[in-house]
Amino acid sequence: MAVYTDITEIDLKRFLTEYDVGELLSYKGIAEGVENSNFLLHTTRDPLILTLYEKRVEKSDLPFFLGLMHHLASRGLNCPLPLPRRDGALLGELSGRPAAMISFLEGMWLRKPEARHCGEVGKALASMHLAGDGFEITRPNALSLDGWKGLWEKSVDRADEVQKGLQDEISADLTHLAAHWPADLPTGVIHADLFQDNVFFLNDELSGLIDFYFACNDMLAYDVSICLNAWCFEADGSFNRDKGAAMLEGYRSVRPLSDAEIAALPLLAHGSALRFFLTRLYDWLTTPAGALVVKKDPLEYLGKLRFHRQVLSATEYGLEA
Repeated sequence: MAVYTDITEIDLKRFLTEYDVGELLSYKGIAEGVENSNFLLHTTRDPLILTLYEKRVEKSDLPFFLGLMHHLASRGLNCPLPLPRRDGALLGELSGRPAAMISFLEGMWLRKPEARHCGEVGKALASMHLAGDGFEITRPNALSLDGWKGLWEKSVDRADEVQKGLQDEISADLTHLAAHWPADLPTGVIHADLFQDNVFFLNDELSGLIDFYFACNDMLAYDVSICLNAWCFEADGSFNRDKGAAMLEGYRSVRPLSDAEIAALPLLAHGSALRFFLTRLYDWLTTPAGALVVKKDPLEYLGKLRFHRQVLSATEYGLEA
C-alpha cells in the first residue's frame, strides 16, 4: 500500500455518497507498499479501506482482482471484500483514478514473525491455492520471465550505481533462469506478494490475507518460494531454517507438494528473489521525489538471490522427506 494520489475531503465526501457506508469521520493515507494509493477511512459505521488504482495497474485487470476476493471469501478464505456502490458497481472514480471501497480486516501484521507464525502462513497460502480452484477469470503473471527482462532493460544502464558489477551479475541470472525455468508444474491462482504486511494476525492467530493486486495464474510452488523469501530470512540476511521448515510443513499439511515441485524450489526461490530485486531496483531508481512511499532497498533481495544460487535441494530450506 502507498499514497501516490492525494484526495480532498470535499471530493471524498462526494465519492462516499455513492455508497451506503455512513458519514465520514476521518481519513489518512497509508504509506506502506509501492503499488496503489490507499487510505484508511473511519465512518459512523465501520472502518474501511479506500484504494485508488494507479497507472501501473491496468484497469482491465480490476475485474480479476475484485472478483477473486469474492471467490476466495465464498470458499472460506478470510480476506477483504470490495463493497458495491448504490448502483451495484464495484468500481468508481476519485481524483481521476479508478477507485474501490474495501472492507476493513481486523488484525495487524507482524514485524518479527516466529517459526510458528510461518507455519500458519504456509497453511493459509495452501488454503488460498485450494480456494482459488474454479475461479473462471484468468490473469497471466506479468512479472515472470518476460516481465523481468523488461524491468532489467529499464534499469540495466544504471544498475552499477547501486552496486558495482550488477550489470554482469544480473544479466547472467536472467540467462540462467530463462534456460531452466520449469514449464510443467501445477498451476492455479497465486497471491504473488504474500509479504508480512499482507498477512494479519489477531491475538496471535492468523486473521486473514490482504492485497491481492499482484494475484495471477502461475505455478503454485512459485508462490511458496515467494513466501520463503518474504518470511524466512533474518535482518542480517541469513536464512532461518526453522522458519523455512515450519512454513513448508504448514503448507504441505493442507496441500501436498509433488516431487517435481520440491525439486524445483531452489530455482523458483532464485527466480522470485530476482523478481523482487528487479522491481525494487526499478522503483529505487525511478520513484519521484515527494511521493508518500516507503522505497524498499533492492540489496536485501540481492543477498537472497545470491543465497539461492548456492542451494542444491529443498532440504536446505528445512524440508523433510
